[in-house]
Amino acid sequence: MTTTSLMPIYTRRLPVTFERGEGIWLWDQQGNQYLDAISGIGVCSLGHCHPDVTQTIHEQSGKLLHTSNIYTIALQETLAELLTSISGMDQVFYGNSGSESIEAAIKMTRSYARKKGITRPIIITLMGSFHGRTMAAISASGSKRLKEGFEPLLEQFIHIPINDLQQLHDAVSANKNDIVAILLEPIQGDGGIREANKDFLIAIRALCDQHDYLMILDEVQTGLCRTGMWFACQHHGILPDILTVAKALGNGIPISAYLARGKANDLIASKHGSTFAGSPFVCAVATTVLTIMKQQKIYKQAAKVGAYLKSQLQQTFENHPNVLSIRGMGLMLGLELNQDCVTINKTALNHRVLLNVVSNRTIRLLPPLIFTEHDANELCLRLRKTVDDFVNV
Repeated sequence: MTTTSLMPIYTRRLPVTFERGEGIWLWDQQGNQYLDAISGIGVCSLGHCHPDVTQTIHEQSGKLLHTSNIYTIALQETLAELLTSISGMDQVFYGNSGSESIEAAIKMTRSYARKKGITRPIIITLMGSFHGRTMAAISASGSKRLKEGFEPLLEQFIHIPINDLQQLHDAVSANKNDIVAILLEPIQGDGGIREANKDFLIAIRALCDQHDYLMILDEVQTGLCRTGMWFACQHHGILPDILTVAKALGNGIPISAYLARGKANDLIASKHGSTFAGSPFVCAVATTVLTIMKQQKIYKQAAKVGAYLKSQLQQTFENHPNVLSIRGMGLMLGLELNQDCVTINKTALNHRVLLNVVSNRTIRLLPPLIFTEHDANELCLRLRKTVDDFVNV
């Protein structure tokens, strides 16, 4: 019987251990090479061991790793200027994970509610959403799977279906004076790669303006070039009051950011904090990541290669009896099958491709943003073999 000191949190751990990576590739301990089409769940967007990121890690680790937010950290200012310039937001607060940035956003809505004299503030969120693993984040999330076993949760969240304008207006009408915010992902990742359409986003922005609510966009997964723009909301000309960012920001080094503008500025001043957040080390790495993305216009590559990959997937799986739809934009794509496929990632290992499954039957693809059309063709080839093998077992 195998014993381990690790808690059995990750029950679907795959029978492979990776030893090194380069670009879009990973190698296991036996020297087998795998095409990485999930990039650490959207984290390693510039690929594995990007030379400029590696150089920054080496140089900054030899200078200074950590001080404290008691002191001024110049690199925080440098990174904040980059983040506000690409997002159109005003202010930045750093965290260590996407969950932390969402936690800050929810905590901030409480402060906003007090300023408005609201004692039981309500946040509208979406069914099928995923906002993280902390108590506030799972309370906001629209997934029963995440909540089971952790009740009682935080109260005052109303969940409505994505793109349902009628239920959106009904929820506002019934709770008009107690709502403080509307929180959503522009594209639901864990929810099956489901996009909030332009009309829905515009309606939310209009309601937030009309009733003085806060529009909070969770771009932890969609942000930083993933969908073909710096942020997914920019496809529709939408600017939120709060924007959360993580995953790709450190290319593997843990860092997140909570961005605010206008009426959301200064709401958590002196009321929130983090020991590790915004250290010189993580800010140096994130600054290098954003500089590379900006100089190389990575969002344009993601848009171009993403459109090509989507078209090639549509051709590859045209009339395939087990593929229901191909969704998403940029390099955030999903293939929905007509059956549960939570174990297909094991089949994928046989074809040396890495992917994962969301919402039980949708294969999520989040390849590194340095993907080329040649890489897209290779992914389609391996994915077709994977799906065929899985459905024919």
